[in-house]
Formats: sequence, C-alpha cells, structure tokens
Amino acid sequence: MKYYIIAGEASGDLHGSNLILELLKLDSGAVIRCWGGDKMEEAGGILVKHYRSLAFMGFTEVVSNLPAILRNFTFCKKDILAFKPDLVIFIDYPGFNLRMAKWTRENSIRNVFYISPQVWAWKESRVKMIRKVVDKMMVILPFEKKFYENWNFEVDYVGHPLVQVADKFKAAHPDIEQDVNLVALLPGSRKQEIKAKLPIMLEVTRNFSEKEFVIAKAPAIDKSFYRDLIADYPNVALQDGGTYQILLRSYAAVVTSGTATLETALFGVPQIVCYKAGAVSYQIAKRLVKLKFISLVNLIMNKEVVKELIQAELTAENLSGELNDLLYDPVKRERIKFDYYLLKKQLSEGGNASANAAAIIYEQVMHPA
Repeated sequence: MKYYIIAGEASGDLHGSNLILELLKLDSGAVIRCWGGDKMEEAGGILVKHYRSLAFMGFTEVVSNLPAILRNFTFCKKDILAFKPDLVIFIDYPGFNLRMAKWTRENSIRNVFYISPQVWAWKESRVKMIRKVVDKMMVILPFEKKFYENWNFEVDYVGHPLVQVADKFKAAHPDIEQDVNLVALLPGSRKQEIKAKLPIMLEVTRNFSEKEFVIAKAPAIDKSFYRDLIADYPNVALQDGGTYQILLRSYAAVVTSGTATLETALFGVPQIVCYKAGAVSYQIAKRLVKLKFISLVNLIMNKEVVKELIQAELTAENLSGELNDLLYDPVKRERIKFDYYLLKKQLSEGGNASANAAAIIYEQVMHPA
C-alpha cells in the first residue's frame, strides 16, 4: 500500500519515524512518502520536504513567511495527486495539516490524523471542522478522548509515543549515570525561540559556577549559531544530537515549553519550564488560550507539578531562584519525581502508541469504511 505522511516539526519526525517502523512490520511492501526529517527517512520513508523549511512559529512569523507557506501547500497538493496514496497521515502540525485534511476530503482522498491538534487549548470550535474533514483521529493525551466525546466525535486513545521512546533509550544506555553537577538547558528547536530564552538561561549560569550546564543542540540549527551566544560563559557546553544522553546525566533541567517538558519528565529530571514569545504573538495568544498551564506535564496532571516562568516572569533572577530550589531542596525534588511517576502511569495506560496507531492505520487501508 502507499502512504503519504506529513509532519512539520522535530517531534513529528520522531513520532513519524516510529510509526513508519511499525507500519512496515504490518505492511512490508508499503511505500511511504513523507514530509518530516532525518529520522523518518532513516526509518524507511521517502523524504520530500524537511521540517527545517516548514517550522514557522508565531503569528508575526507566519504572516511574514506567507508566500513560502502558500508554495508549500501548492507543492503538497501536486505531490499527493502524483503519488496517489491509499491514505494520507497527518501528524500534529495543525496550521498546515488541517487545511490539507480539508483538501483531501474535497478530493476524496482518505486520511487519518495521528496526534491531535491542541484544539482544547484554543479554538475549540475547530472540532466542528475536524469532524467534517478527518476520517479517523488518534489522540495521545488521556483527557483528549473525553474532550472529543463532549463534541460528539469518537476518537482513539493510543497512549503516548514518548513513553516507549524514553524507556527504550534508557534500557539501551544502562551505563550512563546521573551527575549531580550537571544541569540541562533545552532552549527549543527554532532560532527565534532560542534567541528569546537562551540568553536568560545563560545569565543564570553565572550564579552557579559550581555546576556544569549543557545545551542540547537542535537538529536543524547550526553549531555556529550557539557558539556566538555561549562564548562568554565558561561553564556552558554544547552537545550535538544527544538530548536524551544529557537528560540521563542531568540532575535538573531548564526547558522550553513543548514536547521537551514531557520528555524531561519521562527521564525523571526535575525541571523549570520557560516560555517567552514576541510581544504581539504573546498578546494574541493570551486572549485566545484558556488554560491554567502551558506545559504538558502540568496540563496532564491538572496541577502545578513543575514551575512555569512565562513571558515577563522569565527573568534571570526568577529562574535562578527556582533552579536553586531544584538543585538543593530534596523535598521538592522528591515531590516532583513522585508526580512524574503518576504521570507516566497515566500515559502508559494506552499501551504502545506507535504500534497501536499503525494497527489502526493499516485497518483503515485494508478495510475502508
């Protein structure tokens, strides 16, 4: 069978690669054409667009890059029509994928959505559109199934794919030990978010000269971009392609809001979550988003497990104080770790997410409704 997968971010590349591996177990003759990254290509996909050319973040950046985005839509439509897939698989990346889902429906091309857009965070009314254009929705957060049921849309909860990813990595690296003097800095995967947060994180390192700070390099960002930023900070190092190795070794972490907060929790590392956007983007988002928390850890647990420093609260002074607590308050550390245990228990209830999603997708192809 022929599958066309669209993922537009590093996290989508990771989940897409595991999905491809599971699909090939069920359908050894599958031809998989994809938008994604190196991981999806290594897993067996034919890569036609890399996510590094797709990752536009924030309202103002989207507007300024509108011509490129429109060209991507045009290219995608032509490529799908030429490939003639049995199924199009959308992985998150809602700004692009929901529009493409609408187009596939209009052109009688069957689709599935793996990893729901976070419509529960804003624009809940989008569910009405999703029901019209998505043939099958698979969700990875426990509360999402109930959310969609409230909108009269039946979806499949498949578990969270990061549980298996983290467990597999830990099992493969039993020799990596935690270093009490190591702090992970995860400033994000895009240049603009790194520029917004990393300088603040770096300033904090001056207050902890006894510690070593390691930045996890984003796959799509060149090393030279970081070198200019960290040149004046003697206890800061850059590590390429080793986020999970860093987390296995780390005693604490400073993390940009997003998938990395959940990865950090699954590796059991106490963390502080940081968020800082452009003034215009933040004010727009603030008026649209109706959530108590921004990190996936706190959202899933429905309470403050980890501290969130958002926008004006993200200062070197505030971050230093919170990091000091993480490093030197054993009671706080144990409370966070226990909540991490409960979090993982929730996310594990669905089983192996990648295998579950692949089975649903294969069923959709072999036995279309």
